[in-house]
Amino acid sequence: MEELRFEDRRDAGRRLGERVHELAIGQAWPDPVVLALPRGGVPVAAEVARALGAPMDVLVARKIGLPGQPEVGIGAIAGEAPPIFDERALRMLGITPDELGADVARERNEVHRCEALYRRGHPAPDLRDRAVVLVDDGLATGVTARAAVHLLRDEEPARVILAVPVGDRRAAAELRPEVDDLVCLSQPPDFRAVGLWYEDFDQVSDDEVLHLLRSLSIPERLRPARHR
Repeated sequence: MEELRFEDRRDAGRRLGERVHELAIGQAWPDPVVLALPRGGVPVAAEVARALGAPMDVLVARKIGLPGQPEVGIGAIAGEAPPIFDERALRMLGITPDELGADVARERNEVHRCEALYRRGHPAPDLRDRAVVLVDDGLATGVTARAAVHLLRDEEPARVILAVPVGDRRAAAELRPEVDDLVCLSQPPDFRAVGLWYEDFDQVSDDEVLHLLRSLSIPERLRPARHR
């Protein structure tokens, strides 16, 4: 697979959007909606949403980091679903899920904070019978995306499409069976980290997330979710 470098998240999103749009046309996706994994996935997802002419919202998932090394993800949570852990990593490190209880509780609180901040009282979109495109700026361990995908399945979408500009080959291979389509523009053999494949990988601010949501989500947010 071709190795790509991206100028920034917008550049990555434009290129990803072209590929996702081609796939959508070929499959005639029903009522597509783009969900971004904040914060880094939001500028990428905004370009994908523009390419599809679809509304955008967020799906807040939080990484559970290795104690003492929070940047190393060994688990993740999304919504009110139980946490998902990288069982292989836990075995190698000799850590049990119970030992991570405080970390899970802290990240759950952060999920609630982010959802309240980004939604500002608006309901989450109804996803039943729709094509849901889940977007992030890259795929490292894949555990955060996996937690998000598991939560999405409970919403009964017609299709779940995971779309990222760049990803680790093993993580992509492990996630592929869990989604209907996986779009990953580049899977370099020497992956190491997502940020290495961007010229500009500055952190995305909450203000930028809110601006992009306001610009792309209004039609969706005016439509209430259907009651089950």
